[in-house]
This record gives sequence, structure tokens and C-alpha cells, in this order.
Amino acid sequence: MWGTPDMVSKLEHVLVRTPTTIGNFVADAQWREPNRDALVPEHCEFVDLLSELGCTVHTAPAVDGLVDAVYMHDPMSMTPHGAILLQMGKRVRQPEPAQIRKDLERIGVPILGELTGSAIADGGDKVWIDAKTLLIGHGYRSNGEGISQIRNMLSPFGVEVHAFDLPHFQGPDAVLHLMSVLSPISHTRAVVYEPLAPIRLLEFLKSRNISWLTVNDAEVHTQGANILTVAPDVVVLAAGNPEIEGKLRESGVAVHIFNGANVAVKGDGGPTCLTAPLSRIN
Repeated sequence: MWGTPDMVSKLEHVLVRTPTTIGNFVADAQWREPNRDALVPEHCEFVDLLSELGCTVHTAPAVDGLVDAVYMHDPMSMTPHGAILLQMGKRVRQPEPAQIRKDLERIGVPILGELTGSAIADGGDKVWIDAKTLLIGHGYRSNGEGISQIRNMLSPFGVEVHAFDLPHFQGPDAVLHLMSVLSPISHTRAVVYEPLAPIRLLEFLKSRNISWLTVNDAEVHTQGANILTVAPDVVVLAAGNPEIEGKLRESGVAVHIFNGANVAVKGDGGPTCLTAPLSRIN
């Protein structure tokens, strides 16, 4: 029942967390101060949209003080064989994998393994192309040891792990995940922010006959490249990205808009960041 073979097959079960309104959003989590009264209503709107799109949504409670915990995609990575609990490089997020373990155990989701020692990795750096192909961004949030441990956990299942170096960009304190620049929208198409995309990544996509739509310099900052696909060519996009929205619609993609100005964009997260996918069905 549990497992995700890729990022685009029909999303059946998904885990989210109610956002906290208690904590230092700016100093600790490096958010731009949100309208705290809007956090929960925006999140509820997002959950309702996922339900309307046919997803079974499992909602975990807020954890006061863990501001970033609303971004459920990061503390674990779902695989076709169970969840991998990660270790997070951002200090204030280090309690999150232990918290999500409780949520997964409560639901009954199997845990394949967990990172140990000096390994760090965020779920936002992981993109499944298919059940045998995982792409990982090597950057400030996912290091070589983290990638090595994930590769070792998946090698018995014949999974190929391809790592791509991410650029320095704004430095170690800024968020730059692989999914900041790449979001698959079907088995053969993706959305890409080319200026920060590793060249070897673009070459890899071409080698797999995956084409892409491009995001502009403004909309990458409003999560135009971080798109949640709930079925092939059916996506959820943060409001305020008219150019990529138009490109998607013109290419035949069904686009569902989510107003996440506070719960998503103010924390540099998109619709994908707000979800921990638990099962997808081809």
C-alpha cells in the first residue's frame, strides 16, 4: 500500500502538518515574517484542495516552536520500499525527523532506514524519475555522506542514485534544493529554472527524453518551480506565478492554484514542500 515510484503518478495518501503560529519565524527559521493569522486558513485551503483532487490527507498536529515543520517533505524521503528518515543540516530543523517518525508509525507507514553519523539530507533534494531512478542534489542541505547512505539503502532494490552538484547561490543559510529548480509534471515533462539547474542534470533529462517548461527569474522566488503533481499533467501551483501557469495550461496541464502567500512563499516553500507523499499508484 505504501510507497512512491516517482513524483507524478496518482497521489493517493499524503501527510501534512498543521502550521504552528508560535515561534520565531525570522530569527530562527529565516522566514519573512508571515501574517500568522493566515497560516492555518491557507493550510486548510491547501488540504481541502488535495482532498478535492482525490488524495487521502493525513494531518499531523502542529509542533509549537518548530516553524519549518510544516514543510513535511524535508525530514523524510519516501521510496518505493518505505520511508527513509533523514538528518537535517539546518540546526533548528534537527528535531523534525524524530517527530515525523511518530507520525509515520501512527499511520503504519514502514520505515526503510535512517541516516546516521555525519550524513545530512533534505527531502527537497530528492526527485524520483521512476522506481529505479533517484536524483539527488548535492548542496548545503544534502552532503556526500548523506547521498552515500541513501545509495547504500537503495542499492539492494536496484535503484540508481544520480547526484548533481548544486551551486553556491546565496550560501549555506539560504534554501536551495534540487526541487527549487526541478519539478516533474509527467513521465516525460518537467518544470525547470534553468539558471540554477546543473548542466549535468539538464543533460540527464535530455538523455531520458524528458522535456521541460522554463520558469523566469521572478517566479522562481514565488515558488513557480516548486510544483506538486497529483497525477500526470495535473498539478498544484502557488498563486502569483502567471507566466508558468500560462505555459502549463497552454501545454495541456490542469493547474490548480493554491493561495500560499504566507504558509508557503514566506518560508521559501512550495506546495510540494508542504507534503510528505506516502503512496502513489501508477
